[in-house]
Amino acid sequence: MGNRADEYGTDVEIYRKALTTTIHADTPTGAPEQLLDLLDRLGLDRQEIRTAGPVYMWHVVPEHLDAHDQKRLASRAIPTLLMAGYKVNCTPEVFDRGAYEQAAHEIRSGKPRPATQNPAPAAAPERPAPSPHTP
Repeated sequence: MGNRADEYGTDVEIYRKALTTTIHADTPTGAPEQLLDLLDRLGLDRQEIRTAGPVYMWHVVPEHLDAHDQKRLASRAIPTLLMAGYKVNCTPEVFDRGAYEQAAHEIRSGKPRPATQNPAPAAAPERPAPSPHTP
């Protein structure tokens, strides 16, 4: 199983899984429980697969939300993760700038944010999404 956070050296990689509508938040193999708990509190659903070897963990945005609210939740999580000192990358297709800015404003103003509230838009990605190869 591939893990984008391990591959890119980040703490959290937020992206839409190929050929699905599911927004994933990958964390590195062996991520600290503190980071996993923070993602839980931000409204993402923890997933895991236990094997005879490693345990694979990741988070997803709740699928019962509509597409707009899924992007908002993912984007609103980013300022809190950044303020906690984590390195985060979010692909442009799931980033909602307005939601990110709203969450960042709430953090700056000290306004508490319920964990189940949809997150504000996320910060711009640290690197551009890979472009398709064309001949």
